Amino acid sequence: MKTHRMLLIAVLLVGVSGAFSTALAERDSSQESERSRKRDEWQRPAEVFDALGVKPGHRVADIGCGFGYFTFRLAARVGAEGKIYAVDIDKEAIDKVRERKEREKLAQVEPILGQSNDPHLPNDLDAVLIVDSYHEFRDYDRLMQAAFRALKPGGRLVIIDGEAPSGRPRTEYHRLHSIPAELVREEVARQGFVFKESRPGFYDAEYGKKMYFLVFEKPELRSFQGHFAAVECP
Repeated sequence: MKTHRMLLIAVLLVGVSGAFSTALAERDSSQESERSRKRDEWQRPAEVFDALGVKPGHRVADIGCGFGYFTFRLAARVGAEGKIYAVDIDKEAIDKVRERKEREKLAQVEPILGQSNDPHLPNDLDAVLIVDSYHEFRDYDRLMQAAFRALKPGGRLVIIDGEAPSGRPRTEYHRLHSIPAELVREEVARQGFVFKESRPGFYDAEYGKKMYFLVFEKPELRSFQGHFAAVECP
């Protein structure tokens, strides 16, 4: 009887230990603050990914990734066959992304320590996402040129940033941590992107920040073969 009781206790301890381990694993796998979890409600990541056209197997860059809010949601969207390039100039942020990538064994996440004038992107990207970071760019022309080169023809670019008054000096928007949508459209179009649409924006109630949602595209390569009428020689 005593042996059976000890066996039952052992089984219960294993069960409790297993449940605790599962809960711990779930907590560790998310590795997110309460703010990040609440952010899903107003940031609507699924809508953002739909605007980017992200599908399983796609290659996507998250420029200004921070600690990876969008990076790891994108990783789930593209799956093991895809690739997410998490780019930031903040080494601490990249280290955090790398730690979580390794902990969760997400081979599709590739952390990249970028530079202020070069995000070090690979070629043949399907999409590029820049959230609440564009206003921080100093060498914005070169960064957007790099993004344009990296994207496939037809690839999408989404920029989400904070609303700001127009007509201020460009450097003042760094201090305001926001930038007018009109200025973003002008600067991005200058690098060859085509503006597609403005989607319903977001409101971060914690910081009282209104954000717009712009969608751009790298133009498709078009062949003009066959578009010209044949001309007979006299």
